[in-house]
Amino acid sequence: MSYSFEYIDIILLAMIAGFIFLRLRGILGKKTGFEENINSTFQHEEVSETKNHPILNAETFDDAAKKDFLNGAKIAYESIITSFSKGDLKSIKNLLAEDVYEQFNEAVKDKKSRNVTSETTFIGINSAEIKEHNQNKNMLEVSVEFVSEIISCIKDKDNKVISGDAKKVKKVLDTWKFTKDTTSRNPNWLIVDTQA
Repeated sequence: MSYSFEYIDIILLAMIAGFIFLRLRGILGKKTGFEENINSTFQHEEVSETKNHPILNAETFDDAAKKDFLNGAKIAYESIITSFSKGDLKSIKNLLAEDVYEQFNEAVKDKKSRNVTSETTFIGINSAEIKEHNQNKNMLEVSVEFVSEIISCIKDKDNKVISGDAKKVKKVLDTWKFTKDTTSRNPNWLIVDTQA
């Protein structure tokens, strides 16, 4: 008789565990293999292209499109700032126009040749605002003003701070220009200019 109660207990516990597992899976979801890698792609919205018609231009860049764009621009901005400070340009190369990538690459090489390292702690973005957008042939160009808070310094080979402050948060104002081919199915935007 006592054995039958043990079996009932085991069955009840298994049912409870199964119920909890299913509830957690329903709340948390499951990994599908199609998760977005925010460091490797800065995408705008997916829009199906109609034949011989632009999918996006200065006139169709409405409030909803601007909101989506700014969300992606903020992610790209933080990724680029942190990756550049580490000297890791490979993970952000597809976000940068060729000449901007070369400028970043030269700066990284210069730090290596001087045997210095930069340390950057990205605190956050206070604001991101579109200053202007215009159409240049097939290219939609959007200038964004970022106000962010960052802790940054440059250290020599002896780990001594030679520039900046390792403890002080500073406010940074950057204006970056993004561009996208309006006739392309590719949803990616490229950074073509960075001004501090």
